[in-house]
Amino acid sequence: MAIQFEDFVEAIEPWHRAFVLNTHELLMTAGYKLKIEDKASGLFASYSHPKTKRSLLNFLFRKSGMLTRLYPGRVDGGIPDNLTPLMEKEIDKAPACKLCSEKCTKGYKFSIRGQAYDKCRYNAFLFTVTEENKPILSGWIQKEAEQ
Repeated sequence: MAIQFEDFVEAIEPWHRAFVLNTHELLMTAGYKLKIEDKASGLFASYSHPKTKRSLLNFLFRKSGMLTRLYPGRVDGGIPDNLTPLMEKEIDKAPACKLCSEKCTKGYKFSIRGQAYDKCRYNAFLFTVTEENKPILSGWIQKEAEQ
């Protein structure tokens, strides 16, 4: 049986629901497709562009709470300049791009405040969702959805 969006929303902590609902509405209006799966750590939602089939955003759960994983289309000049210290720390601790296999999509090369990064595509922009970073994430997601 397919997992419904309402089931996903029910699994989210109440203080994150408005963020998820607003993000969902924005991406669905922009034509993105939603896929929800039941993973070992909980429900997992992925939004992909209908034409390119490329993922833009995942919502996932870990013991530490809800996370978002962004796959921005461009990082050169596309990364917000107001990242929180936690967001910068999460980027910093992400593994370097090692081109894992022949099928691996190359990672991201970018700089933040003069610091150069070469990070794995799958963890470069994996952020814990907090009240402080929700507005930053929302703005970034909106900007990506409009491209």
